[in-house]
Amino acid sequence: MKLTFFQVDAFAERLFKGNPAAVIPLTRWLDDETMQLIAMENNLPETAFFVASEDGFEVRWFTPKAEVNLCGHATLASAHVIFTEHKDPRNEITFQSKSGPLRVTKKNDLLQLDFPVDVVRPVDAPNLIIQALGKIPEACYKGKTDYMLVFETEKEILDMNPNFNTLMKVKTRGTIVTAPGKTVDFVSRFFAPAVGVDEDPVTGSSHTMLTPYWAKRLGKSELTAHQLSKRGGELLVSMNNNRVLIAGKTKTFLRGEIVI
Repeated sequence: MKLTFFQVDAFAERLFKGNPAAVIPLTRWLDDETMQLIAMENNLPETAFFVASEDGFEVRWFTPKAEVNLCGHATLASAHVIFTEHKDPRNEITFQSKSGPLRVTKKNDLLQLDFPVDVVRPVDAPNLIIQALGKIPEACYKGKTDYMLVFETEKEILDMNPNFNTLMKVKTRGTIVTAPGKTVDFVSRFFAPAVGVDEDPVTGSSHTMLTPYWAKRLGKSELTAHQLSKRGGELLVSMNNNRVLIAGKTKTFLRGEIVI
């Protein structure tokens, strides 16, 4: 069996920036084990598979270790393939996912995700996270799958050097760290060693927690964000009632074929 394969840099102003995702269009779903093995072989932060449906597309996402329920950058990358590589004439498409319907809209040279706001609550920062980060946050919040820790300065986020062996023991998909930005409204990093990604270059789904927090704190509905990974990523985010709009640029890096 041969499968078409694309690798796309998402939330990237140019190639080799942002977050790389594998995108594999399917005519029908493969079994879960095969999709997980493909994602493990790709060894990218996420591999997205999509299948056309009557009213749009169905999408699933896999890290090298596990399937996840929501992924922003791989959804953006999948939409890029549909719009750019498959020449879909529509300006908006809808993906059906385990997190519900997800719309992606073309906005000039940007693609904009429409994701549900994460439901968060303030909590005490777990001791394992404090040990792993070596820093005590100003505040800590828990969402459906992630912790979000708020710090005072961008420099604290840049200087952070987590102990991933310790962080892997935390019962969570990932840990978000964030602070006010110097040249943007806020900055962040995202660590997810438990699902095979020590540090994710750019994480769309984490902004379903970050955006409502910073929008309320800064009194703004539209914000600029920078994820401070080695590759770096630029995002434009905004609130739309109980939805978060997350926009960025995408670039095709690779077109190929998988033989299994």
